[in-house]
Amino acid sequence: MMHPRLRFVFRFLRFLAGACLAVSAVGAEPVVRFVLPPPPVSPEPVVEEPAPEPVVEILAPTAEPLTDAQPVTNWLEAQVELARRGFSSGSIDGVGGAQSAAALKAFQEKHGLAPSGTLDRATRGMLVMTLPPLGELTLSTGDVARLQVLKDTWMGKSEQTALDYETALELIAERVHASPKLIQRLNPAVDWMQPLLAGAVIKVPAVGKVVIKGEAAKIHVRLAERVLQVRDAGDTLLAHFPVSIARKVEKRPVGELRVIIAIAKPDYTFDPANFPDSDEAKKLGRKLILPPGPNNPVGVAWIGLDRPGYGIHGTPKPEEVGRTESHGCFRLANWDAETLLPLAWVGLTVVVDP
Repeated sequence: MMHPRLRFVFRFLRFLAGACLAVSAVGAEPVVRFVLPPPPVSPEPVVEEPAPEPVVEILAPTAEPLTDAQPVTNWLEAQVELARRGFSSGSIDGVGGAQSAAALKAFQEKHGLAPSGTLDRATRGMLVMTLPPLGELTLSTGDVARLQVLKDTWMGKSEQTALDYETALELIAERVHASPKLIQRLNPAVDWMQPLLAGAVIKVPAVGKVVIKGEAAKIHVRLAERVLQVRDAGDTLLAHFPVSIARKVEKRPVGELRVIIAIAKPDYTFDPANFPDSDEAKKLGRKLILPPGPNNPVGVAWIGLDRPGYGIHGTPKPEEVGRTESHGCFRLANWDAETLLPLAWVGLTVVVDP
């Protein structure tokens, strides 16, 4: 009679002999796998993957990074490269205005250069590109599907499912941190008066997603200069953004504040009391909840402060940031608000200087 242990070994070897041994090559390393009947396990839940964001592809013959790092040669290249590094000049337009000069000064400060705000030789030597400044964006089916007309009234906006982009031009410009006029100049053959179809390829500034490395220890708002900057515990400058401030001096909260909440895609509570000059507000007599979206009054991000009603947020009109004034909050371009949001944490200090 066969010993029980030997019987077990014999049965195991016979089981292996009945399996099919398959070998496939992946590169130079062979991968060995047993092809066996699947064990009776419970099916795993199906998780739907979110639709991928449209990719900004580099407009180059081989879609590869530049062979050699190249100094910027003009303001368009400078704005794109500064934006990639977290020094925003607002809407990229290729024109060297006050906001571009302020962003460049912040970059020069961080790198120990004289803060001239001009593209001098020393700055060009430091501000170099490893990627071309322009690329192509392909409009997706999802992009086209989300476009919708924005209602004119507060009541109408509150009844919408989202306060999303109205046109493809608006969507494209915000996605690549650019002025709509620049997008039109870069694409003279496109008829922007006609709806764009999915698959349309548009030439754009190739900024891509901006991610700031480092841990924020302070947000610093300088009202006179209309800039918002983020610094770490060693006072190193991490990011720079243009900002809109309150129209009335008495509504500008000078001093030290704290972050109490930071959320993406916020809704908005319309309070008629805050809009005494609005005829509609006078007739409504009640608050309304407006849905999220880039055309929401606070844009795509809200960083609430420890003063009731005050916060740092996005805006549906990024071209006006730093040039127009708000009711009291600090407005950023939507893309800058999205960049700032991951750096914000409850308790973070916000210093506001006159």
